[in-house]
Amino acid sequence: MSDLLVITQAEVPDLLPMARCIDVMEEALSAVARGDAVLPLRQMVELPSGDGDLLAVMPASLAGDAGVKAITVFPRNEGTELHAHQGIVVLFETERGRPVAVIDATAITAIRTAAVSGAATRALARDHAGDLAILGSGTQARTHLEAMAAVRRLRRVRVWSRNEARARAFADATAPRTGVEVEVVASAEQAVEGADIVCTATSAREPILRGEWLAAGTHINAVGYSGRQGRELDGEAVARSRLFCDRRESVLNESGDFLLAREESAVDDGHIAGEIGEVFIGKVPGRTSPDEITLFESLGLAVEDVAAARAIHDAAVESGVGTRVPLGGLREA
Repeated sequence: MSDLLVITQAEVPDLLPMARCIDVMEEALSAVARGDAVLPLRQMVELPSGDGDLLAVMPASLAGDAGVKAITVFPRNEGTELHAHQGIVVLFETERGRPVAVIDATAITAIRTAAVSGAATRALARDHAGDLAILGSGTQARTHLEAMAAVRRLRRVRVWSRNEARARAFADATAPRTGVEVEVVASAEQAVEGADIVCTATSAREPILRGEWLAAGTHINAVGYSGRQGRELDGEAVARSRLFCDRRESVLNESGDFLLAREESAVDDGHIAGEIGEVFIGKVPGRTSPDEITLFESLGLAVEDVAAARAIHDAAVESGVGTRVPLGGLREA
């Protein structure tokens, strides 16, 4: 008999603070770069709604753990009481194959996605970067503001959203957390002008960030729509940037930002400078000059969810958080 630890959405943030998660994500992606993780491409099923709704399954193994994230992605949830991402992460130990935890995936995805961008920004952005533009005003915009504040001293923050009311609500809710005023602007171009860190966190399928707007030395985290048929960045933005990714295989199969730029002959496969984990372990150089524009193309990896789940599980056990559910697992006589 073994217990399964169930951890809710409300319990996750205290168990996985952003600063801690940034370090956990750097460790996990370093393991990927060393070949110490196994992670096939995610499997996605387009649901029959016609609204872009998806079911995705993402398995991975890392160190002594294995896990799977099963989620739905419903873009129409944005602006409602429900997150666009809904699901669970199941963590297994690999000595006997027992499931040890079931954790809300919405909270994990919100934190670990921004934490990966935080780790990438820490490695790639200029040391004095602190003028931040956020395109989007949803969950990822909120957690990315937190992640950017954890790795750089922010001097200025501008936010743009296709929904101005949501942008203003975002600014009012998040400014007290960082101590920096969040300025709402009328266009994406206004947000990006003069920024040295740009985070795109929308569900847009047509470009909302154009290369002509980018200042020398900017670092971009592209974290919004993850699919072959849509993109947040135009071809010029990708072509002007030195491109890093969480995983080459994912970019070549899933990234509309890259694939559509390639279709336009703006870039080719050699434009991928490396995986961010390769930068972490010193295998690939990161920023090579102060004026270089760097781009981190984030698609999200199951290994990030497994690493986050392990950190959450261990913190929950230590602090006595979560609900224990007895499971079977004994072999029948």
